[in-house]
Amino acid sequence: MNSNKFLTLMSASLVGLVTVAAAQAEIIKVEIPVIEKDVVIDNAGNTQPMWTFGGEIPGPLVRVKQGDTVDFTMLNDKDNKESHSMDFHAAVVDVLDEFAPVKPGKTKAFKFQANHPGVFIYHCSSDAMSEHIGRGMYGVIIVDPKEGYSEAYPKPDREYVLVQGDLFKEGTKTENYTKNEGKQANLINGKVYHYDPVHDANASLALQSKPGELVRIFFVNAQVTDSVAFHPIAGIWDRVYDNGNPKNVSYGMQTFMVAPAHAAAFDLISPKDRPTNNAIVDHQMKNALTGAITVLINNDEADPKLGRDGNLILR
Repeated sequence: MNSNKFLTLMSASLVGLVTVAAAQAEIIKVEIPVIEKDVVIDNAGNTQPMWTFGGEIPGPLVRVKQGDTVDFTMLNDKDNKESHSMDFHAAVVDVLDEFAPVKPGKTKAFKFQANHPGVFIYHCSSDAMSEHIGRGMYGVIIVDPKEGYSEAYPKPDREYVLVQGDLFKEGTKTENYTKNEGKQANLINGKVYHYDPVHDANASLALQSKPGELVRIFFVNAQVTDSVAFHPIAGIWDRVYDNGNPKNVSYGMQTFMVAPAHAAAFDLISPKDRPTNNAIVDHQMKNALTGAITVLINNDEADPKLGRDGNLILR
């Protein structure tokens, strides 16, 4: 084969690969309403007025592939009192355009391409941002790598999403959210001690896996001010992917710091020859002992539905 013909065939092959890759990218429609409402904030059923995406804390999980286009629409419910906005940390856009607030009864729509793999927070960025986040306006978007799973980024047996947020006292003034004053507890996926039956007898949920399974936790720190020292008591993070990006990997980590509005993916593997338990905590004890503890139960009776088929946030 002469060199010109070889180059022509190679060029055609590369064009074909690019075409296939482009064809695999999708447009993902995401519609999330903003609802100001009373929300259950603990396992006893107590409620507090909060501001939410989709009526729950955290808001709905958004999951796309790297290269997908997110076609986003947000309706600020007409019964709300405040202007609200959407700030996707996975988006590269214009803060004064796509992230601009809209008044009650109005809709905000924009598109962005998810070009960076990882796990990202989304939140309201309306003024004062600290109050909007502190009142519960946050959620998670996962951008799966276009390469899929690999030896460097193995497919987990189970996946869970954990979001740590603040619970401020009802009636806290706007300026106090910014100063981090008036905080009374920590929320995990919207509730104090949400998955901790050890410290809260009312807790009915816990994370589950079978012994030896690879559990991947997508963790987002949605606190206004505090960092999180994320640690699995009675375990070691097998791998940590900073920002959830497979290229940002650390091995054998005991504790990993996650800044406010940042995230990471954590792989944990329990002993395969015995049932065990882990307590996944913010090792800043002021936060752990006010709600930021999650129990992972590893035994053969693990519910096969938990952490699978989109069931990543236990409600």
